[in-house]
Amino acid sequence: MLELQQLTVAYGEARALWDVSMKVTQGELLCVVGPNGAGKTTLVNTLAGILPPRAGRITMEGRDITGLAPHRFCEAGIALVPEGRRLFTGMTVAENLDVGSYLPAAKAKRRETLDEVLALFPALTARLTAPAGELSGGQQQMVAIGRALMARPRLLLLDEPSLGLSPLVTAAVFDAVRKISQGGMTIVLVEQNVSQALRLAHRACVLELGRIVAEGEPQELMKRPEIRQAYLGV
Repeated sequence: MLELQQLTVAYGEARALWDVSMKVTQGELLCVVGPNGAGKTTLVNTLAGILPPRAGRITMEGRDITGLAPHRFCEAGIALVPEGRRLFTGMTVAENLDVGSYLPAAKAKRRETLDEVLALFPALTARLTAPAGELSGGQQQMVAIGRALMARPRLLLLDEPSLGLSPLVTAAVFDAVRKISQGGMTIVLVEQNVSQALRLAHRACVLELGRIVAEGEPQELMKRPEIRQAYLGV
Protein backbone atom coordinates (compact mmCIF):
# COMPACT_ATOMS: atom_id res chain seq x y z
CA MET A 1 0.00 0.00 0.00
CA LEU A 2 2.65 2.51 1.09
CA GLU A 3 6.30 2.45 0.06
CA LEU A 4 9.20 4.72 0.99
CA GLN A 5 12.34 4.66 -1.12
CA GLN A 6 15.53 6.21 0.28
CA LEU A 7 13.66 9.01 2.02
CA THR A 8 15.79 11.84 3.39
CA VAL A 9 14.26 14.68 5.41
CA ALA A 10 16.11 17.65 6.87
CA TYR A 11 15.46 20.76 8.93
CA GLY A 12 17.75 23.23 7.21
CA GLU A 13 21.15 21.57 7.16
CA ALA A 14 20.29 19.12 9.95
CA ARG A 15 19.14 15.76 8.59
CA ALA A 16 16.40 14.04 10.56
CA LEU A 17 15.88 10.97 8.34
CA TRP A 18 18.60 9.26 6.32
CA ASP A 19 17.77 7.09 3.29
CA VAL A 20 14.74 5.47 4.96
CA SER A 21 13.15 2.69 2.90
CA MET A 22 10.18 0.62 4.06
CA LYS A 23 6.86 -0.83 2.96
CA VAL A 24 3.48 -0.98 4.68
CA THR A 25 1.11 -3.58 3.31
CA GLN A 26 -2.69 -3.44 3.12
CA GLY A 27 -4.29 -4.11 6.51
CA GLU A 28 -0.99 -4.09 8.38
CA LEU A 29 -0.33 -2.40 11.71
CA LEU A 30 3.27 -1.25 11.58
CA CYS A 31 4.75 0.09 14.80
CA VAL A 32 7.70 2.50 14.71
CA VAL A 33 9.68 2.65 17.95
CA GLY A 34 12.96 4.17 19.07
CA PRO A 35 14.47 6.63 21.54
CA ASN A 36 13.66 10.34 21.75
CA GLY A 37 15.11 12.22 18.81
CA ALA A 38 15.18 9.16 16.59
CA GLY A 39 13.02 10.80 13.91
CA LYS A 40 9.70 9.07 14.59
CA THR A 41 7.52 12.20 14.48
CA THR A 42 9.45 13.48 11.49
CA LEU A 43 8.63 10.23 9.73
CA VAL A 44 4.86 10.39 10.27
CA ASN A 45 4.72 14.10 9.46
CA THR A 46 6.48 13.35 6.19
CA LEU A 47 4.03 10.53 5.49
CA ALA A 48 1.20 13.01 6.10
CA GLY A 49 2.68 15.53 3.65
CA ILE A 50 3.47 18.11 6.35
CA LEU A 51 7.24 17.89 5.80
CA PRO A 52 8.64 17.69 2.27
CA PRO A 53 11.44 15.17 1.76
CA ARG A 54 14.85 16.40 0.69
CA ALA A 55 15.28 13.26 -1.40
CA GLY A 56 13.57 9.95 -2.00
CA ARG A 57 10.11 8.85 -3.00
CA ILE A 58 6.73 8.14 -1.37
CA THR A 59 4.17 6.03 -3.19
CA MET A 60 0.65 5.29 -2.00
CA GLU A 61 -1.21 2.46 -3.72
CA GLY A 62 1.24 2.71 -6.63
CA ARG A 63 0.88 6.48 -7.04
CA ASP A 64 3.86 8.79 -6.50
CA ILE A 65 2.73 11.40 -3.96
CA THR A 66 6.18 12.81 -3.13
CA GLY A 67 6.07 16.57 -2.71
CA LEU A 68 2.30 16.98 -3.03
CA ALA A 69 0.52 19.52 -0.83
CA PRO A 70 -0.74 18.14 2.52
CA HIS A 71 -4.39 18.19 1.44
CA ARG A 72 -3.46 16.01 -1.53
CA PHE A 73 -2.14 13.42 0.92
CA CYS A 74 -5.59 13.48 2.52
CA GLU A 75 -7.17 12.98 -0.88
CA ALA A 76 -4.82 10.02 -1.39
CA GLY A 77 -6.38 8.34 1.66
CA ILE A 78 -3.96 9.27 4.45
CA ALA A 79 -5.08 10.72 7.80
CA LEU A 80 -2.89 11.81 10.72
CA VAL A 81 -3.61 11.82 14.46
CA PRO A 82 -0.87 14.25 15.51
CA GLU A 83 1.18 14.20 18.68
CA GLY A 84 -0.57 16.34 21.30
CA ARG A 85 -3.99 15.92 19.62
CA ARG A 86 -4.21 19.54 18.33
CA LEU A 87 -7.96 19.92 18.60
CA PHE A 88 -9.87 23.14 18.06
CA THR A 89 -10.51 23.58 21.77
CA GLY A 90 -13.10 26.35 21.42
CA MET A 91 -15.20 24.28 19.03
CA THR A 92 -17.54 21.51 20.13
CA VAL A 93 -16.70 17.84 19.89
CA ALA A 94 -19.18 17.47 17.01
CA GLU A 95 -17.59 20.38 15.15
CA ASN A 96 -14.11 18.92 15.61
CA LEU A 97 -15.31 15.62 14.20
CA ASP A 98 -16.97 17.35 11.26
CA VAL A 99 -13.64 18.95 10.33
CA GLY A 100 -12.36 15.49 9.46
CA SER A 101 -15.05 14.88 6.86
CA TYR A 102 -14.44 17.80 4.53
CA LEU A 103 -13.55 15.65 1.51
CA PRO A 104 -16.62 15.06 -0.71
CA ALA A 105 -16.51 11.26 -0.39
CA ALA A 106 -16.24 11.48 3.39
CA LYS A 107 -18.90 14.19 3.63
CA ALA A 108 -21.35 11.97 1.76
CA LYS A 109 -21.03 9.32 4.50
CA ARG A 110 -20.63 11.68 7.45
CA ARG A 111 -23.61 10.33 9.43
CA GLU A 112 -22.58 6.72 8.92
CA THR A 113 -18.99 7.40 9.91
CA LEU A 114 -20.05 9.41 12.96
CA ASP A 115 -22.10 6.45 14.15
CA GLU A 116 -19.03 4.24 13.74
CA VAL A 117 -16.86 6.67 15.71
CA LEU A 118 -19.38 6.91 18.54
CA ALA A 119 -19.66 3.12 18.65
CA LEU A 120 -15.88 3.00 19.03
CA PHE A 121 -15.83 5.79 21.64
CA PRO A 122 -19.22 5.72 23.45
CA ALA A 123 -18.00 8.26 26.02
CA LEU A 124 -18.16 10.97 23.34
CA THR A 125 -21.88 10.53 22.71
CA ALA A 126 -22.89 12.65 25.69
CA ARG A 127 -20.15 15.24 24.99
CA LEU A 128 -20.90 16.13 21.36
CA THR A 129 -22.07 19.63 22.24
CA ALA A 130 -19.31 20.29 24.78
CA PRO A 131 -16.25 22.39 23.85
CA ALA A 132 -13.37 20.05 23.10
CA GLY A 133 -11.18 22.04 25.51
CA GLU A 134 -13.35 20.93 28.44
CA LEU A 135 -12.75 17.23 27.87
CA SER A 136 -10.26 15.08 29.73
CA GLY A 137 -7.00 14.17 28.01
CA GLY A 138 -8.28 10.71 27.21
CA GLN A 139 -11.52 12.01 25.71
CA GLN A 140 -9.57 14.55 23.66
CA GLN A 141 -7.46 11.73 22.26
CA MET A 142 -10.65 9.89 21.33
CA VAL A 143 -11.83 13.00 19.46
CA ALA A 144 -8.49 13.29 17.66
CA ILE A 145 -8.67 9.68 16.50
CA GLY A 146 -12.34 10.07 15.62
CA ARG A 147 -11.62 13.20 13.59
CA ALA A 148 -9.08 11.27 11.50
CA LEU A 149 -11.52 8.39 11.02
CA MET A 150 -14.18 10.83 9.79
CA ALA A 151 -12.03 11.29 6.68
CA ARG A 152 -12.57 7.58 5.93
CA PRO A 153 -8.84 7.05 5.31
CA ARG A 154 -7.19 3.93 3.97
CA LEU A 155 -4.01 4.65 5.94
CA LEU A 156 -4.13 5.97 9.52
CA LEU A 157 -1.03 7.58 11.06
CA LEU A 158 -0.95 7.67 14.87
CA ASP A 159 1.75 9.76 16.57
CA GLU A 160 2.18 8.98 20.28
CA PRO A 161 -1.53 8.37 21.06
CA SER A 162 -0.78 7.49 24.71
CA LEU A 163 1.22 10.67 25.41
CA GLY A 164 0.23 12.19 28.76
CA LEU A 165 -2.50 9.65 29.50
CA SER A 166 -2.95 7.55 32.62
CA PRO A 167 -2.31 3.79 32.36
CA LEU A 168 -6.05 3.05 32.49
CA VAL A 169 -6.89 5.52 29.72
CA THR A 170 -3.88 4.36 27.70
CA ALA A 171 -5.24 0.82 27.79
CA ALA A 172 -8.61 2.06 26.49
CA VAL A 173 -6.96 3.99 23.65
CA PHE A 174 -4.87 0.98 22.63
CA ASP A 175 -7.98 -1.19 22.74
CA ALA A 176 -9.61 1.22 20.28
CA VAL A 177 -6.55 1.06 18.03
CA ARG A 178 -6.77 -2.74 18.13
CA LYS A 179 -10.42 -2.63 17.04
CA ILE A 180 -9.61 -0.21 14.21
CA SER A 181 -6.87 -2.56 13.03
CA GLN A 182 -9.14 -5.59 13.26
CA GLY A 183 -11.61 -3.73 11.04
CA GLY A 184 -9.02 -3.81 8.26
CA MET A 185 -7.48 -0.35 8.56
CA THR A 186 -3.81 0.01 7.60
CA ILE A 187 -2.01 1.77 10.46
CA VAL A 188 1.41 3.25 11.13
CA LEU A 189 1.77 3.69 14.89
CA VAL A 190 4.55 5.75 16.47
CA GLU A 191 4.66 5.07 20.18
CA GLN A 192 7.04 5.28 23.13
CA ASN A 193 4.98 2.83 25.16
CA VAL A 194 6.93 0.01 23.57
CA SER A 195 5.41 -2.97 25.36
CA GLN A 196 1.84 -1.93 24.55
CA ALA A 197 2.67 -1.03 20.96
CA LEU A 198 4.44 -4.29 20.20
CA ARG A 199 1.49 -6.29 21.50
CA LEU A 200 -0.65 -4.66 18.82
CA ALA A 201 1.75 -4.61 15.90
CA HIS A 202 2.01 -7.07 13.06
CA ARG A 203 5.48 -5.73 12.32
CA ALA A 204 7.85 -3.19 13.87
CA CYS A 205 10.65 -0.87 12.77
CA VAL A 206 13.29 0.53 15.09
CA LEU A 207 14.54 4.03 14.31
CA GLU A 208 17.85 5.33 15.62
CA LEU A 209 19.24 8.74 14.66
CA GLY A 210 17.03 8.89 11.61
CA ARG A 211 17.87 5.45 10.25
CA ILE A 212 16.02 2.14 10.40
CA VAL A 213 18.36 -0.12 12.35
CA ALA A 214 16.06 -3.15 12.71
CA GLU A 215 12.69 -4.37 11.49
CA GLY A 216 10.61 -7.51 11.63
CA GLU A 217 7.92 -9.24 13.64
CA PRO A 218 7.73 -7.92 17.22
CA GLN A 219 8.37 -11.35 18.73
CA GLU A 220 11.57 -11.73 16.73
CA LEU A 221 12.85 -8.27 17.63
CA MET A 222 12.18 -8.91 21.31
CA LYS A 223 14.41 -11.98 21.17
CA ARG A 224 17.46 -9.92 20.22
CA PRO A 225 19.21 -8.72 23.44
CA GLU A 226 20.90 -5.75 21.80
CA ILE A 227 17.56 -4.50 20.44
CA ARG A 228 15.78 -5.04 23.75
CA GLN A 229 18.38 -3.10 25.71
CA ALA A 230 19.42 -0.36 23.32
CA TYR A 231 16.21 0.53 21.51
CA LEU A 232 13.16 -0.98 23.16
CA GLY A 233 14.00 -0.10 26.74
CA VAL A 234 13.10 -3.56 28.07
